[in-house]
Amino acid sequence: MAETTRHPEPRYGNRPTMKDVAARAGVGLKTVSRVVNSEPGVTPDTERRVQEAIDALGFRRNDSARVLRKGRTASIGLVLEDLADPFYGPLSRAVEEVARAHGALLINGSSAENPEREQELVLALCARRVDGLIVIPAGDDHRYLEQEIKAGIATVFVDRPAGRIDADMVLSDSFGGARQGVAHLIAHGHRRIGFIGDQPRIHTATERLRGYHTAMTDAGITVRDSWVSLGSTEPERVRLATETMLSGPEPVTALFSGNNRVTVTVVRVLADREHPVALVGFDDIELADLLGITVISQDAAAVGRTAAEHLFRRLDGADHAPVRVELPTRLVARGSGELRPS
Repeated sequence: MAETTRHPEPRYGNRPTMKDVAARAGVGLKTVSRVVNSEPGVTPDTERRVQEAIDALGFRRNDSARVLRKGRTASIGLVLEDLADPFYGPLSRAVEEVARAHGALLINGSSAENPEREQELVLALCARRVDGLIVIPAGDDHRYLEQEIKAGIATVFVDRPAGRIDADMVLSDSFGGARQGVAHLIAHGHRRIGFIGDQPRIHTATERLRGYHTAMTDAGITVRDSWVSLGSTEPERVRLATETMLSGPEPVTALFSGNNRVTVTVVRVLADREHPVALVGFDDIELADLLGITVISQDAAAVGRTAAEHLFRRLDGADHAPVRVELPTRLVARGSGELRPS
């Protein structure tokens, strides 16, 4: 007996169309279109037959055609620095909640702190015709977005200002928060305070360093070069900077860490030391409440929500001059920042 070869049904590429629904329901294509788009003019019995056909075939509306007709995709893009950074979790979630309330889909991606990758990702989202963008910038020149903004893509920059263009931005008060955190250490008797921060090309890093210097100047303290270290947040770099500041005949008695990634490494270094060292970190970290870490806390959710609300106001037609919103930070005292010099 001859064998017959069975060819499996292809798994991809055979999505049912409105023509398939019309044929199964025994109605015209226009009738299916009216049911799919919730338009009037269809009897209840016909609508039921069309809906049964849709359910049986697993039909899903193709929104691409609607985009071509209406010029809006009901989607926005969010470009983050690092999806793994805990600061961006509540920020992204808040943006998504606002987008959902406006019937929009959120598409996000990470620039990995690379300006070229940021530009590539942003322009890829623009090519996919998102209606708006929320960008945490990695670069300092955003003129590549000028034509996209002119074409109608609403854009809000978050955490750091846009570079060389005028655009809406939502920031936290990095300068004021760092100034408050360092002043808190000074108020608890510290004079030799080290600052370990991110790379100097990053706006938030330089603003927090400026806050550190201002607090020290306000207290009449001259900062030594050896008390300041800016650079990569890689653990080895931060560990070396921390150990260097804590060594020698006159080590620092307190540390101010410039962001959550720096703080995590500093906490690990301090855990191995015999004598306690005061610490205030910028940004909260997981388990900071249990570990007793004093921090300058940003409201990441408020930053994301505010940025998204500004974006949708632009999409709804607001045409005022670009705005800069700076949200306050908060000192959360938990013990590490209240230690006095040993």
